Order: sequence, then C-alpha cells, then structure tokens
Amino acid sequence: MLKQVTGSFRDPSGIVYFENGILYRQVNLYYKENYDFLFSSGLYDELISSGFMVSHIEVKGSEGPIYKIIKPETIPFVSYPYEWCFSQLKEAALLTLKIQRLALKYGMSLKDCSAYNVQFRGAKPVFIDTLSFEKYSQNIPWDAYRQFCQHFVAPLVLMGFVDVRLNQLLKSYIDGLPLDLVSSLLPLSSRFNINLLLHIYLHASAQTNSKNIPLLNEKVGSNKFSLNSFYGLIDSLESLLLRIKWKPKRNQWSTYYENGVSYTSEALSHKKRIVSGFLDKAKPNTVWDLGANTGVFSHVSAGKGIYTVFFDFDPACVESNYLTLSEEKEGENILPLLIDICNPTPGIGWEGQERMSFLERGPVDAVMMLALIHHLAIANNLPLEKISHLLRKICKWLIIEFVPKDDEMVKKLLVSRKDIFNNYTQEYFEKEFAKDFIINETVKINDSRRTLYLMRRKEE
Repeated sequence: MLKQVTGSFRDPSGIVYFENGILYRQVNLYYKENYDFLFSSGLYDELISSGFMVSHIEVKGSEGPIYKIIKPETIPFVSYPYEWCFSQLKEAALLTLKIQRLALKYGMSLKDCSAYNVQFRGAKPVFIDTLSFEKYSQNIPWDAYRQFCQHFVAPLVLMGFVDVRLNQLLKSYIDGLPLDLVSSLLPLSSRFNINLLLHIYLHASAQTNSKNIPLLNEKVGSNKFSLNSFYGLIDSLESLLLRIKWKPKRNQWSTYYENGVSYTSEALSHKKRIVSGFLDKAKPNTVWDLGANTGVFSHVSAGKGIYTVFFDFDPACVESNYLTLSEEKEGENILPLLIDICNPTPGIGWEGQERMSFLERGPVDAVMMLALIHHLAIANNLPLEKISHLLRKICKWLIIEFVPKDDEMVKKLLVSRKDIFNNYTQEYFEKEFAKDFIINETVKINDSRRTLYLMRRKEE
C-alpha cells in the first residue's frame, strides 16, 4: 500500500511516500536536469562523504512523468525545529550554510532553506532533501535567503537576545517567523549589530518597501549579486550565527541529581542497575525517555546500543544534554528534544497534518517514565488512569517509577497546596495501570521509598 508522507506535497520536483512500510522518494521529470547535474558535478558524492546529507539508492528508472524512484536512508525519529534546543537549531543553520557554500563550488545552489530539510541522527544534524539543489545562475538573487532568515536567523536571535522559549513561535508560523515581528521583539541595542541590521531589520523593511533599502538591494536583490557577493552573504550569515549564544542557567531540573534530595548515591546506583536489567528483559530497539531531565537514564539505554529519544520540557536540560553528546560515544544513539508531555506537539500545517503530532510518531518499543508520575498526578492534576491510557497508546513496554506521598519531593509539591489526591497511592496506581498493562516485575529502589515497575501492554 502506498502512503504519501503528509509533509511532502509542496515541491513539484517530487514526493516522499511509504510503500509496504519502506520509505521512497519519487523524482519527477521536472527535476531531471538538476538531479543529473547533482551527480555529474560530484556534489552528491562530497555531501555523502562529508556526512552532510542522507544517502540514497536508485530502485526504479523512468516511467511516464516519473524520472526516478529512490530509496533514501531513513532517520530513526523525525523531529521539528520547535522541538530543538538552541544549539540544535544553530547547528542545523550552520550545516545549511556549509551545504550552500559547498554547492556553489560545484555550480549548484539551494533553491530552498527550510529548517524542515534538516533532521538529526542522534546528536548530528543531517540534510534530508536531495531535491533541494538547482544549477547556479550568475547574478540571480538567492531565492532561499528570505526562507533561511525566517527559519533560522529569526528564531535564533530571539532565543539568544530575548528568551530561549520563543522558539515555540515556530509552531504558529510554519513558514518561519515574520521578520517584522522579530524586529519589534528585539531590544533596541541589537540595531547596532551590522549583521542583524542587514538580515533582520533591513530585510524586514524589504518585504514591504524595497525602494528604501539600497544596501540590501546591492547584496541580494539586483544584478550586482555576483558569485563573490553570494560568498559574502554566506560569510555574513555565518558570522552572525556564530556570535549568537545562549548559556543555560543551572536550575532545579538541570541539577536534579546533584542535590542528594531525590536519591542518595546508593539509590541512584541501584536505580541504574534496575533500569538496565529491565531493558535487557524488554529488548527494545527504540526507547522514549519521558521527562528525561539530564538524560542519566537515556545514557543507560543508549549505552546498550538502543536508539533513545530524550524528551523534557526544560530548555536548560535539553541544551546541556545536547552539548555533551558530541563528546560521548552514546551521542549517535540519543536524540534530545524539547517536548512537554502535558502539552505535546500537535499536528500543524495544512489540514493539521503537514507536521506530525507527538502521538503520530509512535508507538515505540519501550517508554521510560522515571521520577515523573508525581509531577503529572499532583503538580498537573492528571488522574492516574489518564496517564496509563496515554502510555498504552505509545509503547509496548513500560519502565515506570512510582513516587509515594512520603517521598521528600512529593512533600515539597504539597507544601503550598491542599492534598486533594486521595487516589494517589501505590495500590491505586497498580490497580489503574493493570487495566492497560501486565505488571511483569516490581523492584523497590534501595535507600529510597520509590519503586520501579516493568510492564507490558495488554493486547486487545
């Protein structure tokens, strides 16, 4: 059965689809000349050898309006820019500029610079749109410049200069952030940055009144836009991106395992051993770590060669974890993402389906939900049965930790509010989860009041 990927319909060059669960890409005759030049020029080979782009194999030749059918390398988990931390978005932007610079060397250029053309293999960004390249024409303005600024520069400057959480605006603006909106949100002092003045403020003016911006016209909007001008534009954008920085502040979440309140060293060590043993019994190929915090247990999973997606709502936790991954061997098996499980990513775009929701990207072999249930049930007033129903939808195996009311962290949650949670007991927890899961194993964590469970979803 053929099923077109919901986000693949805007480009006349070709579509992406699944057939019998295998991913393919159709290359239309419309794109034949550029597709052939991508290979004959040597650009494709260098992109692959550099690790910049996913590879593919050709599986079928010309037939009617179809020029080729290719089978691209698959990405273990599809993520989106509004789910990336600051450094992930920045690395994706820098990769796009590297590819553009390399394309010019081979007589080609990117015809679009959507952030959705980048995915992550673990901690490494990789370009996925083989059909984004076209032959370079001298003195023609870079059509993808506006898109690059709206998809990459705009959210990054807001994250770096105003508030890191403003990347969530990308959920509302699927085609990138409007530059006039970004200009209005940036501090006045940013106008003294020459690159910001050019790529944000003057560019925003260009979208409404091009006559008032001779500098921008000279750079990207007239027949003076030579090859050297193109390289200069790339240099300017790269310089701006490298200067935008955000350093996460230490908070209660990013230092969760350092304070000794939640776990003694013995309790933490024992918890790691239990989780490791549960993973050995479940034998998952992929794991989602919900509320992963600093990623301690994501590393336990990834260390076993299991592809692990790390989810947390705290930007500092996701950023800190991402920055350490490039230095560790588990980095190729961990993808950290910014997602709030209480308000997960919805489906957005055309018909609400162009970009998948969090739930649509499941189910997964196993979910770890450690030291989280008390936050969901008490801090967010979520009934235990609701939590169980959600987890049933997204996993076959479940490794979950129950944190009782006499735990110090739960006591803190209840300090400033009335205890209305009569059903928040271990007995009721087991009763509700037993409706959706078979409880395979229960282990109490040493030197702790907490308990770990290995559960398997009940089949219909």
